[in-house]
Amino acid sequence: MTERPTPGVGVVIVEDGRILLVRRGRGVYEGRWAVPGGKVAYGERMRDAARREVEEETGLEVEVGEVVWVGETIGPGKPPAWHYVLVDFAGRVTGGEPEAADDAAEVRWVLLDEALDLPLTPTMDSLIRDLLRTDG
Repeated sequence: MTERPTPGVGVVIVEDGRILLVRRGRGVYEGRWAVPGGKVAYGERMRDAARREVEEETGLEVEVGEVVWVGETIGPGKPPAWHYVLVDFAGRVTGGEPEAADDAAEVRWVLLDEALDLPLTPTMDSLIRDLLRTDG
């Protein structure tokens, strides 16, 4: 365990009122839904990590845009079991077909206004609510 937060990235892809989500297949919050993403490797640029994570988890190629959400998650315990600082980017699919891979158990397009009904990772609630406010 490190005594510093770990940087993580996600990609928010919204098309036709639907958001692309993955159900986590292992690790922290296994079984819960979130945007595709993961940890940034040492020496890797955040946008490159975001692009890589989407491809690894969903098979999709994406164009990574601007930052749309920033947050963090801190696990239980003293010291905490984990501390991730998260940066989510807007994304646009440029190729491929969605297929769950790597640590994603499932990949699914979900209507934005129905996403809150899924068992989400804790940070996703804030992101989805922000998107719903912006979407109108």
